[in-house]
Amino acid sequence: MTMTNLAAMIIQPASAILLAPMLLGVINRVKAFFAGRRGQPLLQPYYDLWRLLHKGAVYSTTTSWVFRTAPVICLTAIILAVFIVPVGGRRSLFSFNGDIIFAAYLLGLMRFFIVIGALDTGSSFEGMGASREVHFSALAEPALFIVFAAMARQTSNISFSGIFAAVTPQMWVNNCATLLLAAAAMLIVLLTENARIPIDDPNTHLELTMIHEVMVLDNSGPDLAFILYGAALKLWLFAAIFVGVLLPINQMPQWFSIPATVAAVFAVAVFTGIIESCMARLRLLNVPNLLFTSISLAILSLVFALRN
Repeated sequence: MTMTNLAAMIIQPASAILLAPMLLGVINRVKAFFAGRRGQPLLQPYYDLWRLLHKGAVYSTTTSWVFRTAPVICLTAIILAVFIVPVGGRRSLFSFNGDIIFAAYLLGLMRFFIVIGALDTGSSFEGMGASREVHFSALAEPALFIVFAAMARQTSNISFSGIFAAVTPQMWVNNCATLLLAAAAMLIVLLTENARIPIDDPNTHLELTMIHEVMVLDNSGPDLAFILYGAALKLWLFAAIFVGVLLPINQMPQWFSIPATVAAVFAVAVFTGIIESCMARLRLLNVPNLLFTSISLAILSLVFALRN
């Protein structure tokens, strides 16, 4: 392994760890632009994390060690996943056969501890949010795994590095239906897993509309900072997967592929902000219909992949 390849492997997770909170700032600025407002500073998420890290955490007498350890475990799980998903179409630092399954289970572990941390508070309000989170996640996960299966079948690889490297302009010419359907399904999964409009509204605290935010109402100080930072990394992770499925980045020169992927990830954040500015949040009863649509798109993508 050359020093250039090693440096590229280190830069990939480092860019995610350093730049992930800025994605939230980009989304907020895009939404402010569409609303005719100046909006928050682009680096406001960093200021919020710094402020929370310097505050003390408050714990209810009804909570146990589960509530206190959940934020740390969630952040650890998503950081491990970030080290698996490559940025720039090159091999990631922790790449191995089957890492797409391992990354999916790390995301499941993160969700599990957020949910049981919310349930550990004994609050019926947070229990309601946990129930909604599990319900919608149970519909989003099949779409995610079917997309992975379609891309694995299309590229004959079961690792992110191999799949992203196999996405070429020639594949787009021969199998554009598979890639487009997989990307469309991934976009819906991205919005769902990151609690964005039209699935959830991250800026509201109304009981009838809250899903993710209600589960972390009792977290404070560093614990809340870990959760918010983990959410930013999760958004980066899904955006990187979406970009890797959609763009033939591996065909670019190595010195250009990583900056191009980072720019594409921020373009996904801009597109997310546009979606949130142009759409309203769906009624809870209509959210499963959208998730079933993502499953259908993923199944069609797999069907086209099997035909080739």
